[in-house]
Amino acid sequence: MNTPKVISLVVNQDLCTGCGICTSQCKSRSITMNWNNEGFLIPQKTEKDCSDDGLCITVCPFNPFPKDEVKTEDELSNIFQTESLNIDPKIGRYESIYVGYSKDYRKSSSSGGLATYFLNQLFDRKIVDAVIVVNSSESNSHFYNYKLIKNKTDLLKASKTRYYPVTLEGALLELNKFNGKVAIVGVGCFLKAVRLKQYEDTIFKDKVSFLIGIICGGLKSKYYTDFLASKTIGNNFKCIEKPEYRIKNYESMASDYSFGLDYNRKKHLLRMRNVGDMWGTGFFKSNACDFCEDVTSELADVSLGDAWLKPFVNDGAGNSIIITRNKLSDTIIKEGISKDELNIENLDKDEIIKSQRGSFNHRHKGLKYRIQNRKKQGKLIPVKRVRNLIDVPLTFKIVQFFRQRTREKTIKNWVSTGNANLFDSKMKKTLLLLRIVTKIYHVTRKTK
Repeated sequence: MNTPKVISLVVNQDLCTGCGICTSQCKSRSITMNWNNEGFLIPQKTEKDCSDDGLCITVCPFNPFPKDEVKTEDELSNIFQTESLNIDPKIGRYESIYVGYSKDYRKSSSSGGLATYFLNQLFDRKIVDAVIVVNSSESNSHFYNYKLIKNKTDLLKASKTRYYPVTLEGALLELNKFNGKVAIVGVGCFLKAVRLKQYEDTIFKDKVSFLIGIICGGLKSKYYTDFLASKTIGNNFKCIEKPEYRIKNYESMASDYSFGLDYNRKKHLLRMRNVGDMWGTGFFKSNACDFCEDVTSELADVSLGDAWLKPFVNDGAGNSIIITRNKLSDTIIKEGISKDELNIENLDKDEIIKSQRGSFNHRHKGLKYRIQNRKKQGKLIPVKRVRNLIDVPLTFKIVQFFRQRTREKTIKNWVSTGNANLFDSKMKKTLLLLRIVTKIYHVTRKTK
């Protein structure tokens, strides 16, 4: 892999999530984002010489050697979220917590339509002149990518969840030429990189006036889309268009959604409940996600996610959990309720934690084991908060071992097969072992 020396401390250690912000920090323009052989976007060398002054790595969310003043989410929060009334060790700083949906945008969204609602409010209130969100891509090598959108009409086309690798590289190049303020929508690691760049670059800090955080269960390789497409239409999956990842079933539960695609001028659907667990098993997940401890997108101005809670999970139309993290975001919610634009109710902090229990268990409880295992391999470790380094029983460590092995095998087996049926056959034994050790862990936990 041909990568400049400094950023290779992250890339060659398999800790890059592809945000692309390092490319905007590189003065020599010697790196650009491109696909690696695991189906992820990573910075790679251009024809230009690298000055190697280390600026690129200062904005990396997985930098193993960060500055002390911005070394974790806690330090960044102390700089950028001073308005917040409350602090919780799991969910970060916050004003209030809610659950519900937007009456206007719920139908066109993957969950409750709150991201679209917030972005429209930011336009209406003249807080931003444009937004940077994931939208359809014109590139033949990408289905989706980040774009700078300057009006509410185009914004409505970008209101769906995309489980596909994207990068901020192109959008930030546009932002350099744009004279105005923007909001950025992103997952936790992307927004951490944005905050790091705001810390390093005062002009960028002034341009980016609002961050919407999407609560993330892990970033997927582009092979995840290939796999689902192969499941849907067979071997012609490379000819598909417009993959959709969260097509709602209004007659069922929120978790009973479908994957869809266009092929031969027809829409084809695959019900995801028939595919199996794509999240708890780590299928096609970025390795770096195993070293992320930010469950709720802590550094955003407002964090949004699926309401995996009863009774909301029983509503196939979708609901969102909302964590407001400053006065503006809280005012937008409260005024939306008073204008009858939002169907929202307050939610207890413990319910938010419950809604993301699986992610907290994996990211926090399993973090210390994964770091120790990585150290034994002589690999670099991103700086993590001590409170999230938890001692766990041997049975839980075994689960973590098999989850990591499952993640690795999904990518290797897809590269070697390129066919959903052959892939399923190769994964059968690995998944069986993961189910067995997970069951043993749950039984021993209940016994104790």
